[in-house]
Amino acid sequence: MDKLLPELDRRKTQTAVEALLEKYRIYKTITFEAKEASITASYTERFHGPTNVTSDQTAQIAVHNVDVPAARRAYCEMIETIVERLGERERLIIRERYMKQDDVFDYKVYNYILDPPVSKDTYTKIRARAFYKMALAFADRGLLKLEELQKRVTVG
Repeated sequence: MDKLLPELDRRKTQTAVEALLEKYRIYKTITFEAKEASITASYTERFHGPTNVTSDQTAQIAVHNVDVPAARRAYCEMIETIVERLGERERLIIRERYMKQDDVFDYKVYNYILDPPVSKDTYTKIRARAFYKMALAFADRGLLKLEELQKRVTVG
């Protein structure tokens, strides 16, 4: 039983992985605003009859204030773990280009950050290999579906 690695569409894979890394960058840079319970009474129209719904605003807010930051932290740690498993150059490219600031462009990475500098084509190959590895890791964790990223075979 020989199971081959899937052949993924490069552009779809890049788009999907970049979206996950963008979410990571947003979680890292934008702070979480905790919700607060309102303590002022407000008029609420009540219709007759049982609703069979109990509401505890303070508990819902407390759960939200604990669960959302924990989920963000877990997501960021998972992304960092996946990136840490990449090769040295792949890891450097992903960190510098996608995990730090918004204004870092590809040409800055391959001309100034990589030591020694590489050509645009070499940079593209290294980045594509990193995206492929990351897509497989994200698929294992349920963040991506490989079926959506696979190349379509046309019979003609």
